[in-house]
Amino acid sequence: MPISISFTWLRGPLTVTLALLLGACAHEVAGGGRERVVLKQGNVQVDVIAEGRGPAVVLLPSSQRDSEDYDDVARLIAAEGFRVLRPQPRGMHGSIGPMEQLSLHDLANDVKLAVDRMGGGRAVLVGHAYGHFTARVADMDHPNMVRGVVVVGASEREISQELIRKLNLASDLTKPQDVRLKALQEVMFAPGNDASSWLTGWHPKVRDAYRGAAQRPGRDVWWPITNAPILDLQGDSDPWRPASSRNELKDKLGSKITVKVIPRASHALMPEQPKAVALAIVEWVRTLQP
Repeated sequence: MPISISFTWLRGPLTVTLALLLGACAHEVAGGGRERVVLKQGNVQVDVIAEGRGPAVVLLPSSQRDSEDYDDVARLIAAEGFRVLRPQPRGMHGSIGPMEQLSLHDLANDVKLAVDRMGGGRAVLVGHAYGHFTARVADMDHPNMVRGVVVVGASEREISQELIRKLNLASDLTKPQDVRLKALQEVMFAPGNDASSWLTGWHPKVRDAYRGAAQRPGRDVWWPITNAPILDLQGDSDPWRPASSRNELKDKLGSKITVKVIPRASHALMPEQPKAVALAIVEWVRTLQP
């Protein structure tokens, strides 16, 4: 039986299991150890990190980054009784497939392959930044597969070109480390949070393919609609999502949207506040219909 602890932070008293607070490994609590599986279908293969047992939660990373960004968050969610799947984005690690004219539909189909083969055909999709593009299009294309969508660190609808310029600098492995670190701190991490962990983990070779995919279909096609309920998780210091845009998605989609702001976090969120992010996801998922 899990031990519960009550504490007060964020918006009042919350109760979570000791496993979530301490970050117990999935195999210790949920009975499913971490495994790596490569799924194949036609000329596509999807490299999936999986851990835990229970209802499926799929974690999708941000632009030019891979699913290992979610290591801490994945362990915490799996420890709470969920099957956590992390398909590596196409073009990274063991995930391969056609990259020419890549589309968000293609990326959504890669997610569907993972959910069908390893998640019982139905899952909550968690997309960080660019990953939420894929999650939202998967909800549009495969509504019967998606129980809910968590968008983590989604930008406001009109993205600042200056932020994109700094992101390009932060992810450019040819630039001096101190220059990249400064850019990372400015566009990804809140003041006082260490940005150095994100100096590595970038896959710049896929940047152009993914930027093209973001236009196929364009945001005007999928942004204004949703089939599943959405949790909109925002960092309180995220320049990509200023306070003036907090309710931008909710104003458009109404009661299907729940907005939650994570204190002491910017755009990176997972390495900044993994426990708070995992807790918010777990508590919201438990409110959903099976």
